[in-house]
Amino acid sequence: MTEAVAHAADWTVPQAWADYTPAEHALWDTLFARQSRQAAVRAHPAFLRGLAALGLDQPGVPDFEALSRRLRRLTGWSVVAVPGLVPDAVFFGHLARRTFVAGRFLRAPGEADYLQEPDVFHDIFGHTPLLADPVFADYLQAYGEGGLRAEGLGSLQRLARLYWYSVEFGLIAHEGALKLYGAGIVSSHGESVFALDDPSPHRLGFDLRRVMRTPYRIDDFQQSYFVIDSFADLLDQTLQTDFAPLYRDLAAECDIHPTDLTPGDRIIHRGLQTHA
Repeated sequence: MTEAVAHAADWTVPQAWADYTPAEHALWDTLFARQSRQAAVRAHPAFLRGLAALGLDQPGVPDFEALSRRLRRLTGWSVVAVPGLVPDAVFFGHLARRTFVAGRFLRAPGEADYLQEPDVFHDIFGHTPLLADPVFADYLQAYGEGGLRAEGLGSLQRLARLYWYSVEFGLIAHEGALKLYGAGIVSSHGESVFALDDPSPHRLGFDLRRVMRTPYRIDDFQQSYFVIDSFADLLDQTLQTDFAPLYRDLAAECDIHPTDLTPGDRIIHRGLQTHA
């Protein structure tokens, strides 16, 4: 499926579900089977509940309209197609309105393990199951509202780090173990193993200020992962923080390299950093 199509003012485009080829539906099924097997033992139960509630185990690339009907009944969210990455203000505005933007193209078979730009598998398999969880759904809406405010404060880089280390590459404590919830991990065959099992990365207790001081990598596995105690705690930290003075404070502080540790870190696992 190509992306040569004009978008609306809000950057949405038709998904054009009927245009997916049999080969693309088959590739989706292959990716889904592989990642759902990993998720069954590695992902947080809320993610697994979302997979089931949204009917994502049905064959073929999901139809966004049918998926949105299920999501709206559960949490008021919906999914819309976009031609690729969208401007920050557009992205935040959609989240604030409880609309998740998803790419409609599917990776090539040779990109099964890595691609730079999110595709429909990353966006739908990785992100939408947790949109069925009421608390996480509220967190993502709050993040969108915060993004609209951050634009006027010149602090988008800081806020992007929060999204990266929570929504995309977050870990969560569950019944004495660590589980996956970040979409970038659960949709990646290699990182689903690396994030939980490899001795290389640090695994640190989530702290909002610490996260916003930590740059991230887009070209490899992460060097540090941050572990939340619960989705409710993640939401509370977001809603109870006055971000404007926090951004002012952070502007005077140095970044922390993702391989480094600080005296205030809650260290769950001190990584060897051999992969880095």
